[in-house]
Amino acid sequence: MQNYLITMVYLIVALLAGFTFPRFEIKYFPSYLHDASVGSALATLGAIASGTMSLTAIIFSIAYITVQFNAIAYSPRLALWYANSQRMFHALGIFIATFVYTLWMMAWVDRGGNGSVPLMSSILVVVLLIASIFAFAVLIRGLSELQISNTLRLIGKEGRSVIAKTYPKIDRPESERENVIELANNDRRGSVTQAVRYFGEPRTIAKVDILKLMRMAERAGAVIEIKCAVGDTLLHDTLLIEVRGANAPLPERRLVASIRLSTQRSFEQDPKYALRLLVDLAIKALSPAINDPTTAVQAIDQIEDLLRQLGQHELEAGYIRDANGDVRVIFPMPTWEDYLHLSFDEIRQYGASSVQVMRRLRSALSGVAEAIESETRTAAVQAYLKQLDLGILRSPLDEEDRLVARQEDRQGLGLSRKPGKLVAIVDGAPPIPRK
Repeated sequence: MQNYLITMVYLIVALLAGFTFPRFEIKYFPSYLHDASVGSALATLGAIASGTMSLTAIIFSIAYITVQFNAIAYSPRLALWYANSQRMFHALGIFIATFVYTLWMMAWVDRGGNGSVPLMSSILVVVLLIASIFAFAVLIRGLSELQISNTLRLIGKEGRSVIAKTYPKIDRPESERENVIELANNDRRGSVTQAVRYFGEPRTIAKVDILKLMRMAERAGAVIEIKCAVGDTLLHDTLLIEVRGANAPLPERRLVASIRLSTQRSFEQDPKYALRLLVDLAIKALSPAINDPTTAVQAIDQIEDLLRQLGQHELEAGYIRDANGDVRVIFPMPTWEDYLHLSFDEIRQYGASSVQVMRRLRSALSGVAEAIESETRTAAVQAYLKQLDLGILRSPLDEEDRLVARQEDRQGLGLSRKPGKLVAIVDGAPPIPRK
């Protein structure tokens, strides 16, 4: 449900309740009346209505502060994530419902000059008031998410969730997975019978309905190849889909409808997005204007955990088969090396002069290498470790700092583990001696 619809649902329910509930009460329970005076009842209801409007104004203020704080302090891509929080819209809906129903209730006080105050309708106003106070308390408590440690934790949680939903667990030998990939690649060699291009303003692929495409391909005896990945930005006249070997043209509108577009990236089917946000936070913390390597180390904590999760899943799942075992849909997926470069390249470059960041990067890479069982992926991590060592040799650090930077330390600076392996001389720089 779109967030604005959440507020509209609360408003509609409040209008319906205000229109029907007092009538129902007066018609079937005319004896259930409050003994309060009409003047005091109207004053109380007026205070409740005006108070909920004040809370609504505070909601908008909190939303504005949240967006501004995240855009400036963390990342512009995090701003809309917080601003679109459903918690915010539920609270706003409860406040509006309390305001609308209270105003409607005021119209039933002293209805027709009878001097009565409906009891059950008044109780419902009090219940809505309590719900508004509770929603406000929950919203204020949610401001703790603005702390950097909680922000990193929430991004990591979203990343782990999308990894589990996107990739299957590794349940077969690596050689068998490579053979299956080769067979899937062979299926893409058929002739192209249909090509679908995107026309419109730039939009980002948020989700692909793979099962829907598979059913379409199966009925046509075809193979559908998606040329763009989740997270890609589509530009005007971009090749989006190729259909191979179809016995009849597939409905282009249905093909395009199977790919949901958005104005921005989301976590839904994009494990890369969580890593992108974590890297953004880390390199912003490493900027000269902020100079906060400890935050970068905290971001690397979450990045390492996500890579450990990815290392236990089949990343080669860029195809889907039908019930007969025939490949029907092929779609681009990032490789293990893609994830490594996305996770560490920018942090390694911007943090080259930080001993703390280099030590944490080495520890993260060593931890990932130990956590995964794939020999190919382990070799890629070892190669990246060598690249990290080369970067330390080229860094502006002096000889002693280079030696310290090549220690493994999960805290960045605090508890050294073991030194890194020596690498060959680079650009005439002598290898760093061990102590």
